[in-house]
Amino acid sequence: MVAADYASAIALWQRTEGMGLGESDTEAAIGAFLARNPGCSAIALIGAPSRLGRPYALMPTGEAAGVVLCGHDGRRGYLHHLAVAPGYRGRGLAKALIAFCFARLAEVAIQKCNIYVYRENEPGVAFWRHNGWAEPTWKVFQKRVEC
Repeated sequence: MVAADYASAIALWQRTEGMGLGESDTEAAIGAFLARNPGCSAIALIGAPSRLGRPYALMPTGEAAGVVLCGHDGRRGYLHHLAVAPGYRGRGLAKALIAFCFARLAEVAIQKCNIYVYRENEPGVAFWRHNGWAEPTWKVFQKRVEC
């Protein structure tokens, strides 16, 4: 995924149930994230050749079948906003996106990866549990930074 893919990605995120979007999901913010983590994130565009192994045809070229943001802080990896369009679920696309990200993280010796899922997003929680992700015993706290 590159900054030019933003329109396709945000369109999918906006129509994905359970997705939490906010002020850090602007085009500029996502572009900055991608620039800090080059080559880590992935998008599968409908009808376009894919580094994930095959094109995902049936919809207009340029529309996203799946997307995930991936980055790291030098110690831990992070996945954000994994989404797969409803018509493409159950075909292994999410697993392919995650595998792509894990391969990029492995290249820079990142040994653990974290995700954030809203408790209320039951399908999301079920997906991650089903795919071997465990809930840590620690809690996440957050405070707004005034910019």
